[in-house]
Amino acid sequence: MRSMTGYGSGEAQGLGKKFIVEIKSINHRYSEIIIKQPRQYLLLEEKIRELVQKYVQRGRVEVYVKVEETGEKKPVIKVDKDIALAYYKSLKDLANILEISPELSVYQLVSLPEIIKLEEPEENLEHVWDVLKKAFSEALEKLVEMREAEGLVLKNDLEKRILYLEELTKMVSQRSPLVVEDYREKLKGRIKELLDETQYDEVRLNQEIVYFAEKSNITEELVRLQSHFRQFLNSLNTQGSVGRKLDFLVQEMNRETNTIGSKANDLEISNLVIEMKSEIEKIREQIQNIE
Repeated sequence: MRSMTGYGSGEAQGLGKKFIVEIKSINHRYSEIIIKQPRQYLLLEEKIRELVQKYVQRGRVEVYVKVEETGEKKPVIKVDKDIALAYYKSLKDLANILEISPELSVYQLVSLPEIIKLEEPEENLEHVWDVLKKAFSEALEKLVEMREAEGLVLKNDLEKRILYLEELTKMVSQRSPLVVEDYREKLKGRIKELLDETQYDEVRLNQEIVYFAEKSNITEELVRLQSHFRQFLNSLNTQGSVGRKLDFLVQEMNRETNTIGSKANDLEISNLVIEMKSEIEKIREQIQNIE
C-alpha cells in the first residue's frame, strides 16, 4: 500500500548535457500528471507520461525537467542562398543603373543581414530519451520508495484504528441484548406507577416488548460492520491502488454505525456510536492520502 505523497529526483549525463529530473506527488482523487520541461523536448511528453503511469496509478504528479550543458556547444552555420542570391541580383541591378562596377566579394555579401545564421545543432530525440529515461527511472524509484514508506506508516495506523473499532463493536454487541431487558423493566415499572397490578395486560405488555425488540434489533448492522472491517484489513495488504475501495468501505461503515445509533435507543450504545463515528472520521481523513 502506498501513500500519494512523495518526492524523488534523478540525474543522467550524456550528449554533452546533464539532465535533472524532479518529481513530487500529492493526493488527488484521480491521476493527474503535470510536466514542465524545455520546449525542445515537448515531443517526449507522451513517453514521459507513459513512464510515470507505470509507477504511479493515482495522485497529482508534478514533473520538472532541467538541462545543463556539460560540453562545448558547436553551433551550426547555415547560409541562406536564396537571400544571398537576391542581394547579389539587386546590387548588380543597382550597379547597372548607376553605371558603376559591382565589385562584390563573398565576404562583403555574407555581412549583409539574414544571410548567415548560427543555429543550435539538431538533437536526435531518441538518443535524448535514452539518457533522460535513466534520470526518470531513478527519480520514480525514489518517489515510489517514499510513497511506500509513508504508506506503511498509514497502514499501521489504520490497522490499529480498525482493531479499536472492532472492540467498540463488540461492546455494542454485548450491550444490545440487555437493552430489551432494560426496556421491559422500565416499562413494567412505569405501568405499575400508573395502574393497579390487576389492571395491566401482561399479553399486551409482551407484545410491546416484542415490537420494541424487533424495532431496535441491530444484529444485521453489526454483522455487516464486521464484514467491512475484514475487507478493510485485507485491502491494506493488497498490491496496487486501494484508496477508492477503502473510501467506499469507510462510507459503508459510517452508514451502518448511523443506523445502529438510530435503532439502538440506548444511552450506553449511543455513547459507543459517538466514539465509533469519531474513529471512522479519523480513518476517512487518513485514507484520502492512500493511492
